[in-house]
Amino acid sequence: MRRLAILLAAAAAAALAACHPAIEAPGASGVCYHLAAIENGKPKFNVVAQNVPDMEHCAAHLEAMRVRFLSLGGSITNIVGSYQGNFLFLGPDGVFTSDSYNGPRYPFLVHSGDALVPVGSGQ
Repeated sequence: MRRLAILLAAAAAAALAACHPAIEAPGASGVCYHLAAIENGKPKFNVVAQNVPDMEHCAAHLEAMRVRFLSLGGSITNIVGSYQGNFLFLGPDGVFTSDSYNGPRYPFLVHSGDALVPVGSGQ
């Protein structure tokens, strides 16, 4: 019993040590953002496009930006963006989404040739 209490206390201490302020995605309606940097725990979001109708179109804007940077000789294959409070994680495997920066990520769009298509669309 004592050993269990020590293990629980150690786990709680480790969890507290890992705590830091949560990064919040901007919630502005219709605005697509790129997460440019995180400095001292503070995110810097840049506007990529405004009047974006939905998350799919935001992902397309971000993917175009990602591919453009790579075609110019960039080496960063993964980028993070946000749309109306949701995070978008883009990379060679497609687009994943999450409602938090460090939370679980769910497949959103996948590559099919040169296009991004919804998961399970038959590609």
